Amino acid sequence: MATAMETIKKKTVRINGCVASAQAAKYADVDVIAAYPIRPYTATMMALAQMVANGELDAEYIVADSEHSQLSIAHGASSSGARVFTGSSGVGVQFAYELYSPISGSRMPVQMMIADRTLDPPGDFGSEHTDALSTRDMGWLMGWSCDAQEAFDNHLMAFRIGEDRRVLLPQMVCQDGFFVSHITTDVELPDPGQVKEFLPPYKHPYPLDPRRPVSHGPQIMPEQGPPLQLERARAMEGCMPVIEEIHEEFARIFGRRYDAWLEEYKTDDAEIVFFLQGGHAVTARFAINHMREKGMKVGMVRLRTIRPYPTERVCETLSRFKVVGVIETNMGLGSVSSGGSLYAEAAAALYESPKRPLIMSFMAGMGGEAIVLKEFYWMAQKMIDAQKRGKIEKRTHWVGFEE
Repeated sequence: MATAMETIKKKTVRINGCVASAQAAKYADVDVIAAYPIRPYTATMMALAQMVANGELDAEYIVADSEHSQLSIAHGASSSGARVFTGSSGVGVQFAYELYSPISGSRMPVQMMIADRTLDPPGDFGSEHTDALSTRDMGWLMGWSCDAQEAFDNHLMAFRIGEDRRVLLPQMVCQDGFFVSHITTDVELPDPGQVKEFLPPYKHPYPLDPRRPVSHGPQIMPEQGPPLQLERARAMEGCMPVIEEIHEEFARIFGRRYDAWLEEYKTDDAEIVFFLQGGHAVTARFAINHMREKGMKVGMVRLRTIRPYPTERVCETLSRFKVVGVIETNMGLGSVSSGGSLYAEAAAALYESPKRPLIMSFMAGMGGEAIVLKEFYWMAQKMIDAQKRGKIEKRTHWVGFEE
């Protein structure tokens, strides 16, 4: 008898990013789901609970008593050989912080869906990337989706990448709160046969099994630490060709092609570009079209993957332009730019370029606010002024609070 999933054919539905993430977990046939509610990610777990209750998904659905417990459950389940899905938002991401390093250190490919929201204060429901970015150096693969379709696709690719034996790393598949998590768009859901071809069953090489005893755990002797850390670093660095390979295979099977690292929009003759990640790219494309009609040579480069960081690609790409404006939707208080964290990494990537562009940072969309058309014009004018002067006015501008 055919299962419920096997009778589904490819179709297009109108759903938001939260539901798209839940659908991806269903298509991936996850074994264990660890849930704890905090908006705006809660709708993902609501959708999965309904799927399990309706018999659409055969998975162990566990409601934890906190985000820390969520990640503890996910860690144990993955160690036992289960394909695991969990998630959180905002302060919930930080409450679980203790678990991120042990999960990556024990090389468990747990998947975590993040629907970003602003940390307290102000704790607003909306897009700010500080929550996930605060974990960016814990050994998790990490990238942002700009719409619901990309969220669905990124989840499937992240499972495949993280579970690859050449990688074995956990993944944070991030999307902007509200702008992606709660705005509905058309999403193509594939034939399950395509997913079966693309995503084989998860088999960790060293699961916890009483029939074959192994030891898992980060508490080791000091002299064992450096090799472990080096191994984890090499896994992160070495997974870059794997990521590219799997993106190509995804394009072959599903017919949707993504650059693994960067999206470029109207950059062929651009002199100034916005450099950003996440859902505000959708508005940026509209703003760029508007500016192009007025003869402005402006484009966009969107960072799709931030861990591992595509240093060489960022350097090669951004070096083609006169001025780069990094749009920060995160807090990097006291950082090199006194703004966000994306500027520092972009500047570092460009350091050895013989054709280094002027680079500045824009704090925009903070607290979950929309970045509106007039603000894109304001940022573009700051870049044009810097191009004319041959130098920037200052490293960081707070959009909406300056003349």
